[in-house]
Amino acid sequence: MSVLPGLEVLMDEPSLLHGKRIGLVTNQSGVTRNLQHAVKLLHSGRGWKLTALFGPEHGVWGEAQDMAHVEHSTDPLTALPVYSLYGKSEADLAPRREVLRTLDALVIDLQDIGSRYYTFIYTMALCMRAAAPLGLQVIVLDRPNPIDGAHIEGNIREDDYSSFVGMFPLPTRHGMTAGELARWFNRFYKSNLVVVPMKGWRRSMWWGDTDLPWVIPSPNMPTVYTATVYPGMCLVEGTNLSEGRGTTHPFEFFGAPWLDSFKLADRLNSVDLPGVRFRPHFFLPTFHKHQGRVCGGVELHVTNRALFEPYRTGLWCVRVARDLNPDEFKWRTETYEFVSDRLAIDLLAGSARYRELVERGGNVDDWVAEWEEPLREFARMREEFLLYRD
Repeated sequence: MSVLPGLEVLMDEPSLLHGKRIGLVTNQSGVTRNLQHAVKLLHSGRGWKLTALFGPEHGVWGEAQDMAHVEHSTDPLTALPVYSLYGKSEADLAPRREVLRTLDALVIDLQDIGSRYYTFIYTMALCMRAAAPLGLQVIVLDRPNPIDGAHIEGNIREDDYSSFVGMFPLPTRHGMTAGELARWFNRFYKSNLVVVPMKGWRRSMWWGDTDLPWVIPSPNMPTVYTATVYPGMCLVEGTNLSEGRGTTHPFEFFGAPWLDSFKLADRLNSVDLPGVRFRPHFFLPTFHKHQGRVCGGVELHVTNRALFEPYRTGLWCVRVARDLNPDEFKWRTETYEFVSDRLAIDLLAGSARYRELVERGGNVDDWVAEWEEPLREFARMREEFLLYRD
């Protein structure tokens, strides 16, 4: 049986929308099983009126690259105004109150990928925060966590490292859907929230179990395999190593012009990380870091996704690459997701502890061992907000 995303559940019974002026926060991934898009469905619906669109990072139709500012525009399909929620400053990340006052409900349909860093869940949270004092109804249409809802991994983000890649104290791989996260975020915002759950989804499901088509939710998330490795390999963004942007396999490749592919693969394979092997690989980024320069690196081959620990794997990848070429390796120091007073790696790791561990030559797995009790506590805490079981 196919999973029905929240969009289809709502369209089958749209009474929530009747008589309302609707705003829609979405992007290209907001589709039904047969690829009908939320913009077209809600614009052509009767009994309500779609009056405005809001685009997260990358825009409503997903054309902008990472951290590229998106301007307000007019939608080419509907001629409706499109309000960007990823502008030139941090203040542009939330919808303007004067726009929200023209609405009766704000519908949010965004495909998350199950990692703390992915910004769409924070766009959702900021919409909830902006809507709360107005009493504006927020309707979240739920979608699957593509890397399942059972596995959780990583450290809990520390308070000093809140940012647009970690607004809440989540583990790196949180094992929740966007709708479940909205319910949890609403403890803080008390918005007029309605979550439209999926039908047929279970926590053990990976994307391939859902029979849903994969529509890339962002330009460098081309496949579910990318989403599988992303909870760890996004850490590479906090360094001067290439995370494979500008290639056909972002986050599955990583490397740099100075790295020896064969030594890197051998060293990483010797760590004996579960469910993954590393193959020497050379690649030539067509844009982004090291554009036009051949990079020595590796490709990750996930051999057992049930055993694979993506975040731990990413921690080791950065650590080993630094150890091989400590003079060439650098942490990213440029502004990252509107933050300039803390390093990108600390924002991504949700703590300075990882960077400090790497710099002093410590053992990654000593830190990993400390996550056990905080993760148990997180699992207990999230229970009341879960919508699905196995």
